Amino acid sequence: MNRKRILLILALAVACGVTWAVVRKNGDAGKALKLYGNVDIREVELSFRVPGRVAEVRVDEGDTVKAGDVLAVLDAQRYRDALAKAVGDRDVAAANMSKFRAGYRLEEVAQARATVDQVEAQVENAVRVARRREELLKSGAISAQERDDAVAQRDALLAQLQSARKGLQLQASGFRAEEVLGAEAQLRAAEASVAAAMTDLADTEIIAPSDGQVLSRVREPGAMAAAGANVLVLSLNKPVWVRAYVPEPSLGKVHLGMAVNVYSDSRPDKPYSGTVGFISPVAEFTPKNVETEALRTDLVYRLRIVVDDPDQGIRQGMPVTVIAAPAAASASAPSTSASSTPAPAAAPVSNATRTSGQ
Repeated sequence: MNRKRILLILALAVACGVTWAVVRKNGDAGKALKLYGNVDIREVELSFRVPGRVAEVRVDEGDTVKAGDVLAVLDAQRYRDALAKAVGDRDVAAANMSKFRAGYRLEEVAQARATVDQVEAQVENAVRVARRREELLKSGAISAQERDDAVAQRDALLAQLQSARKGLQLQASGFRAEEVLGAEAQLRAAEASVAAAMTDLADTEIIAPSDGQVLSRVREPGAMAAAGANVLVLSLNKPVWVRAYVPEPSLGKVHLGMAVNVYSDSRPDKPYSGTVGFISPVAEFTPKNVETEALRTDLVYRLRIVVDDPDQGIRQGMPVTVIAAPAAASASAPSTSASSTPAPAAAPVSNATRTSGQ
């Protein structure tokens, strides 16, 4: 009688154990995915693109800024002077190009035409003189030298007339096409110099690229700042990303666009909504600053979760807990029939593998 009672008790114990194991397994399968991470810090190191002396720093550490705010200013006098010189050079080049395009003035053309008329009259007189002296030479009234002088004077005036006519033609036709093109090129170069000077002048101000908060003030007024040297460090308000890590066995429960809730220690009852925006294709070891319930040496995959509605309650760098939204958790959880099939055990990671992965 005692033996039968003992066997019955053992059978009931085994049945209870199996039932408990199945219930626990199904409960773990339907449990929402829970991850840990930190709000990703998005910083911008702000600097001047041109060197100079810092004239003014208008913000201090902790100040909030809006996109487009002027945060710091250089002493811009040398850049204003450079711009004024560039504008003057451009005006000279523009005037020179206008001259080449317009050609010679009407007064210059009229002057060249008057010169031609004057030389033509002198040529006509020289021709008559040479003809008369030719006749006088035949009669013996003059010497051959006097005739030769008259002929030479006539030929010189004919050459001068030809030169005057060419000058008139040049004045009437204007400048050469190559000269016009050269003047246009000089004007473009001068305009580019003006644009560069204006850019340098604009670069004497540091403009906030987006809304954020000043983390560091590196330079003070009066200090010399080299081009590219940090003056301010700005933490951006948006986008707000959470860097979390999913263990390798739970990787199949996560997909791009998956809805999640982000919990902070200061608002455990009011989670922020977010979506999974990135899943790393490469496995790594859990970073030392991430607190999880699993061993730190477990292989994990890095996630980037975009917070949809951030406010001042979620700050850069703070630790958060990420839990899959109810709809996403139920969609990714396996069915009851599938959960009855035991999952393959994860391959153990040896100490040598952990060392090489780290």
